[in-house]
Amino acid sequence: MAHIEFIDQTLRDGQQSLWGMRMQAGMALPVTPLIDKTGFRVVDLAGSSLFEVLIKYCREDVWTGLDLLIKSMPNSRLRGGMRSNACVTFAVTPDALMDLWMRRLCAHGIRSVWIYDALYNWDKIARLAKVAKETGTEIAGTIYYGLAPVYTDEYFGQVAAKMSAIPDVDTLFIYDTCGCLRPERVGSLVAAVKANARGKPIEIISHNITGQGAQVYLEAIKHGVTIIHTASRPLANGTSVPSTEIMLHNIEHLGHTSNLDKNLLAPVADHFTRIAKTYGFTTGVPNEYDLFAFEHQVPGGMTGTFKNQLAQHGMADRLDDVLRETAVVRKELGYPGMITPFSQLVGTLAVLNIVTGKRYSVIPEEVLKYAAGHYGNLVSPIEPHVMERIAAQPKYKEFMAEPPENPSLEEIRKRNGGVDDDELLLRALVPAHDIEAMRKAGPIKLDFPTLSSPELDFARQLMQISNSKHLQLQAAEMSIELSR
Repeated sequence: MAHIEFIDQTLRDGQQSLWGMRMQAGMALPVTPLIDKTGFRVVDLAGSSLFEVLIKYCREDVWTGLDLLIKSMPNSRLRGGMRSNACVTFAVTPDALMDLWMRRLCAHGIRSVWIYDALYNWDKIARLAKVAKETGTEIAGTIYYGLAPVYTDEYFGQVAAKMSAIPDVDTLFIYDTCGCLRPERVGSLVAAVKANARGKPIEIISHNITGQGAQVYLEAIKHGVTIIHTASRPLANGTSVPSTEIMLHNIEHLGHTSNLDKNLLAPVADHFTRIAKTYGFTTGVPNEYDLFAFEHQVPGGMTGTFKNQLAQHGMADRLDDVLRETAVVRKELGYPGMITPFSQLVGTLAVLNIVTGKRYSVIPEEVLKYAAGHYGNLVSPIEPHVMERIAAQPKYKEFMAEPPENPSLEEIRKRNGGVDDDELLLRALVPAHDIEAMRKAGPIKLDFPTLSSPELDFARQLMQISNSKHLQLQAAEMSIELSR
């Protein structure tokens, strides 16, 4: 029997998958002390995309929110995440800013970081890992899993060998973003990684898009993986990861052990269920097994984006066409890993091909940069007929002639004035008008009251019989404002 360690994804991947990264600090703070005591190996918490969303759409002071969350979990090792060559944007970020982002996360109290890069820029991964070690921060080196002819066990073994050879990488992290890792494939995959891991522990995360995540975890444990990623039940399943509740039940049933205090799981789940019901977020429901998901390999969160894009063009009924086109575009672009930014690049191009009715008549600049090698060496060559269309674009020639700008930190500081490093990162990576709007919104909101079920049902009934788009209820101890 094995001792299994859990990494909590409630506050990061769970809410990113189901809530579009809209969980504000005040929504979590009532239960983060419970999460802190539960016994997780690591609690995943921060990422640059989360910062961007909170600033743009929630107008939340992200550094203040991060500090409050970190302070509320003093006993936990808290994790942040980053691509090796970009922060917030789909473009390439200068090395100096990436190093600063790592240092500032660590300065605020992050002590575990997962670094990912589907094209594996090894020099950048190693550099960032070394920066993290200035504060003794743990590094998880990510191995992206996907389906394509190039993604063989031999390929994954080679990636694992290079990743584990980086001295500052502490664990190897198998990441199945699309939920396309089948239980029957787990054994050979884990064996290939484990054989080249140099004894370093192996983590695994599998999004439950095809409903197989729990089975994948159990197979991985059978083959020697001891670290799994889960989320509180309201923020698990669906396009998210398996729930902590079911995986703890499963491993105990098999005789494995863990450090988790199961008595603390229910109050955390109850809290986030109330938050979801009150503020209009979805909760995860196990997905049915869909073979089509193995073909298009679209990460769960992108489906909603596709629907919105198609609706804007009056083509909401074309979602299946876009998903099929996504599979074709990914193949034609050389099977890039369906993880940021490549999942977005492939998906956007697929939408454009469907909306315009003429394939590759519009090619986004980010795709041209990808073809020009700005993101790194391609996993597999772009198909010739597509490469011809790309090479004919004037911008492609410019990108081939001019590699991404890589100014020093001193140059970046001069451009942004004499501000502290936290503010410098915001100014360099987020549009000024969004930062200004965040400041105007005032202090961070900490009070997020939740409604009991009868109150919520009553409010919904009122909205159903009202012809108004807005409804405000005022009582002695409570004020409710609802909008359609």
